[in-house]
This record gives sequence, structure tokens and C-alpha cells, in this order.
Amino acid sequence: MDLTRKDIKYLIGVGNKRAEQLAADMHIATYDDMLQMYPYKYVDRSHIYAIGSLRADMPYVQIRGRFISLSTVEGRQKRMVAQFTDGTGSIEIVWFKGLDYIKNQINSTDEYLLFGKPTAYGQRLNMTHPEMEKEGEATEAGTLQPFYNTSDKMKRIGLNSKAIHKIIRNLFKEIGAQGIPETLPQSIVERCNLMSRSEAMMQIHFPQNVTNLERARYRFKFEELFYIQLSLLRNRNINRTRQAGLVFHKAGSYINQFYKECLPFEPTGAQKRVVKEMMADMSSGRQMNRLLQGDVGSGKTLVALMVMLIAIGNTDVNGKRYQACIMAPTEILATQHYENLRQLLGQMNVRVELLTGSTKKKARTAILEGLADGHVDIVVGTHALIEDTVVFRNLGLAVVDEQHRFGVAQRARLWKKAVLPPHILVMTATPIPRTLAMTVYGDLDVSVIDELPPGRKPVLTEHYFHNSRNSLNRFIRSQLQEGRQCYVVYPLIEESEKVDFRNLTEGYQYMQDAFKEYKVCMVHGKLSAEEKDRAMHEFVSGNAQIMVATTVIEVGVNVPNASVMIIESAERFGLSQLHQLRGRVGRGADQSYCILMTAYQLSQETRKRMEVMVGTTDGFEIAEADMRLRGPGNIEGTQQSGLPFTLHISDLVKDAQVVQYTREKAQELLAADPFLQSAENAIAVQRLSQLATENVNWSKIS
Repeated sequence: MDLTRKDIKYLIGVGNKRAEQLAADMHIATYDDMLQMYPYKYVDRSHIYAIGSLRADMPYVQIRGRFISLSTVEGRQKRMVAQFTDGTGSIEIVWFKGLDYIKNQINSTDEYLLFGKPTAYGQRLNMTHPEMEKEGEATEAGTLQPFYNTSDKMKRIGLNSKAIHKIIRNLFKEIGAQGIPETLPQSIVERCNLMSRSEAMMQIHFPQNVTNLERARYRFKFEELFYIQLSLLRNRNINRTRQAGLVFHKAGSYINQFYKECLPFEPTGAQKRVVKEMMADMSSGRQMNRLLQGDVGSGKTLVALMVMLIAIGNTDVNGKRYQACIMAPTEILATQHYENLRQLLGQMNVRVELLTGSTKKKARTAILEGLADGHVDIVVGTHALIEDTVVFRNLGLAVVDEQHRFGVAQRARLWKKAVLPPHILVMTATPIPRTLAMTVYGDLDVSVIDELPPGRKPVLTEHYFHNSRNSLNRFIRSQLQEGRQCYVVYPLIEESEKVDFRNLTEGYQYMQDAFKEYKVCMVHGKLSAEEKDRAMHEFVSGNAQIMVATTVIEVGVNVPNASVMIIESAERFGLSQLHQLRGRVGRGADQSYCILMTAYQLSQETRKRMEVMVGTTDGFEIAEADMRLRGPGNIEGTQQSGLPFTLHISDLVKDAQVVQYTREKAQELLAADPFLQSAENAIAVQRLSQLATENVNWSKIS
């Protein structure tokens, strides 16, 4: 029987209606899906408590005894009340539903096992709607009882946790433990000392003891994470073999000229290392698919420029020079990149153009012509780069900045702009925790700039409460008197946009009143591009000393003279965003400061976030802390939808060691059999095929 195809509606206890609800709420359609509906917790039913020892603050308990009275109580809500005793004491048992059924189940001669939570009712203890089984017929007593996630709609049609467990019991009765096929190669099961899949399924749904349960859970965590790693690494092997890349034979004259004439300072060791890694990729004959991680201010733009200069310094077999592009998510960031590149290139004969939604028609026509005939060497742009009208003569390298802000299809359209697949460099200033880098981006090669340019001082971060406004203003004034500039950032969240916008405009008015002798400008998303540019120019040029803004300035604004970042209502920002905002200062040689303003009453998690920000400026430490606090599914750019397969039981935070271990085992397997062609590994190929029905090949579209 193929459990991945067997429709769940045919299982005893399910039927059409329940099958529809299971599919809608839990994405369960087959027997195999049902088996993978793992319990979310277990309660130990092995211990029987004396009723005389029970207290109202105890969790769920199991008691054994007899019913000594049973009566129906009329009132606003009809109920049935019984007295239950074991000789050490008695407890009141109450039911509000199924009264006729309960009445028929109980007699005074039998002994029963009850399982429920004791609660206080006046001076008495009671237990409402306990699970009840006759002694001798008990199926749960003496075991770890599983609890399954269910929705309200499921419960309304009788699909509570206990019903799910009964359905799974029926499934086992129908197929037998031997009917559950193995899904891992035998060599992996033996070498890693794993439970067989059939035994693990039995123990995870019907555990005999804690040891067996933990071994079963580990088996399924290992399997999930192993197949993620195997899929990513196998795809990388296939792509490296099948996906021929453009060959850049030399560094070229442009990069040499740039080094001699334009480079404002010696690149850091980390920058040199990652450029060498990319040069090795681009000369290897295979397509480069590389992720460049670097903290805010680490110099990713310089690295991107150097790699683009290598690209345009090479030609194809027909003598046509290659072109390069860099795509950014916002006009602000694209403009900032464009201006940085122009400044860095100085008088070099390299034609760089900016293409965004705001580019005027005449300029757009000239740029499109230059791209098509090869006269434009490097183009910086937004989503405008993927429009059908944009045609490159010979695209050799595509750089995607802050790539998590682009959809898969958008990146794929850029990739298709070339005759042959261009080399791909993906950049992010949001450091990615190691376990996520090994999963979400496991099929990309990863380069890390882990060094800041010389002369940069770490930003000092402090946490202020709103009642410290006067001392904060004195500090801001002292910085402005020294000729520095200051950002004041407010949250602008869609769900509370009106309130946020009012706070922003009130904050702008407050800063104007508090600092009358200085010019204050304001930037937010509701401004037109022209208004935004005007305000930005005021601040960048130094005409305005204070900028009040929303997170529109999170990326792209580079003002070395700005030394203070005030983040209002900092409790409403995630760690990653706070770190990005902090990165707007500390870009000059002067000491810079980040002030986190919050209310005094904060949740424990929020206080922890503030402590992390004050305690470190290391983006990778912050990303790890963010993942621990919020979980991988909520970190910007690393949603679990980026994983090849769904996680049913694993947790990328808690199971980081298992992620590392499964990657090593997948690497070992592929080292011996790179394309899984051996008979023994056919089982792995089959499982990957089952899991990958909706898989997107991320490595091909970065």
C-alpha cells in the first residue's frame, strides 16, 4: 500500500466530512500525512495519585477509584455531579455535556481511572469532564498520552485530540507496523543509530516510555533535516555539472585601473578574500551562485563594484564585452548605490546608469538603447530592470541587493535577461544565523565580510525611557553643537497607520519646537519621490541637522556626519530592524550613538531585545538572538517558506546541532555517490521526489 496516495477519507473514523476538515485545517489528505501529524506534547499517565493528596494547583493527574453518588442538577445550565473516592479522600466530578451517555457508562460496582485537572470550587476540589476508562479496559493508563493540535472547526465535528489518536490507532490496525515503509537508506539508519521508521512511528504516537519517545522524535527530526540538506547539496552538485557558466578568464584592465587610480583606501582582508572567492567562481566554467553576507557598513557595495569591474573587463568568444547590473528594492537604495559607484569610479571610462520608475522618458530611452547596444557597462535599478523593455547586449553578472525583498519570479525574470545564465551575486545586510544559512541558502556558496573598514568606531547604544526626554534633548543638542546630525525614526505599521502617522507628524512638530535654532526635515512613504528626494538632499547636504523619518531610511541613506540615531517606540521593532536602523550612523570617524526610546512597562521578551541591542553591535550575534527569541519563521527574509520541505517536528533554533550533523551526513553520502545513482540510495531519490512535489529550485534563481 502506498501511504502517500491512500486517501484519508477511507480510514475508519474519518469519512468525507472529517477528511475535508483535516485537509482544510491541517493539510492532511493521505495516510502518510496522518502519520506525520505528530503530537505537540505528552502527559505521563504512568502515575496514579491518591485523591487525598490532590491540590488545585496541580497539573493533569490520574486517579483510580469508584463512584459513590451520581445526580443531575437543574439550573441555568443542567449538569451531572458525582462523588468519586479511592479511600484516601473524595473529589467532585462534573459534566455539562453528554449527560445521558455518562449516566449509562457509570455504575457503583466498577473501578474507574479518571484523568483530568483538579480545580477549586469553594472549599471543595472538583474535576470537570475528565477522561474516563474502566479499570481493566484502559488503553491510556500507564503510558505517555499524546496531545494533538486541533482547530475549533475540527472540535465541532468531534475531531478533538483523543479522536485524532483513535484514528491513528485505526490506521495502525489497518496497515500494521510493518506496513510503514522505510524512507532512509539503510546505511544512514545503521551508521547514525536511528530507529526504523515503523518503530519510530509506533513510539511517537504510542510511546512505551520517555527513552523510546525521545529516540523516535530524534529519528524524525533527523529525517526532515537530512532531506533538506540532501536536496540542497544534491541540487548544487547537479547545477555545477549541468549549468555551464560564463568564463571570465582574467581580472581585466578595469579592476587594475580602479586599484591604481580610484580606490580610496586599502580593502579589508575580508573584502579581498570574498573577491578572490568570486573570481574563482567566475573563472571556473560554472555559474556563480553566491550569497554575500556583511554587516551594515562592512563594505559590500565596494565588493560588488570590484566584481562588476571584473565582469565588464571580460569578453565572450565573439569579442562582445560583458555587462553588469545591480538590482535594489527601493529607489532610495538604488540611487544611493548609483551615487556611490559614480563617486568610487571617479574619472574612469565606465558608463554607469540609473534606471528606476522615476527615470524620465528621454533618459530611459537613452539607457535602454545603451543596454541593448552594449554602451552601458553597469546599470543600477529597481524592479524597472525586469521590465520587458530592458534588453542587455551581453549580461554577464547580476547583483541582487537585499534579495529577500524580491519575489522568486522577479529574480527569475532578471536571470533570463541574458543569452547564457549570468553569474549571480546575492547580497544581504541582514546577517543570517548559521543554521538558516545552511537550510534556506544551503545550495548557494556563502561569503561573509566579517570585518569593518579601519577607523570605524562601534556605535554606542543606550536604552532610554520616555520620561528621560529632557536629558535626551540635552544630549542631542550637545551633538548638534559639535556640528553633527541626528535621525529620529518612528514606526509606521500598516495596521495602525493613522495613529503612527499622527505620532510621526507630532514628533516632527516637537523637534521643531525643541530645537528652534536648527533645521528639521521629515521623510516618510506618503511623500512623492520628488518631495522625498528634496528632504533627503536637505539632510545629506547638511542644510538640515535633524531628520524625522519612518523606516524608509532603514537602507540606503549614507550620511557620515550623522552621529545620533533616536529610535522612538523601539519596542515595536524587531532586532534585525533595530540593527539595520543603527547602521545608518557610525559611518564616519566620529563616535556615534543609538538611543532606543521605549515605554517603561515592557514585556520580558522586549526587555531582552533591548539588552541584546545595548550589549552587542555584532549583526550575527543579533541574528542568532533574534532567531532564539522569535523563531526562524518570523525573521525577515528567512521565512520557512524558503525551505525546500515543510518542517513537521524540527525546530531550526532548538535543533541547530541536528542541522549541522545532518549536513555532514548528507555531504558524506554525496561524496560517495554525488548524484544518488547507487541501488542503495534509490530510496533517498524516491523520498526526495515525494517531498519535492511543490519544491522551488532556489539555487537556479538565487
